[in-house]
Amino acid sequence: MRGCFAVALVIALSGALQGCGGAAGSSSGDPGARPLPPGESCGSIRGELNRLDSKGVPAQVERASSGGKLTPAQRSDVDKYNDLLNQYLGARCHAETHIEEPVNPVLDADVSKWRA
Repeated sequence: MRGCFAVALVIALSGALQGCGGAAGSSSGDPGARPLPPGESCGSIRGELNRLDSKGVPAQVERASSGGKLTPAQRSDVDKYNDLLNQYLGARCHAETHIEEPVNPVLDADVSKWRA
């Protein structure tokens, strides 16, 4: 009997609290993609992120987040990196990247040249 009461209580509470987590007017609470700044594209932001990656900025981001000291130039790069990453993810540029399907040599072969 206690088990049935507990299950009923959990169901009632979850139903009552279900509306608390969502944003007004949205069933999922997802605000959607944010527009990129004028003149920017996903490709241009990705290129700048790659440039900063090659300079070692992600390691500087980790150092800054753990309380390490940075030079003013490093701090500027970290701030730029974080801003670009927020733009890239906010615009959902990462969702535009499609992974190509692997090539299957059997299915992609020219079967007209096969002999029976």
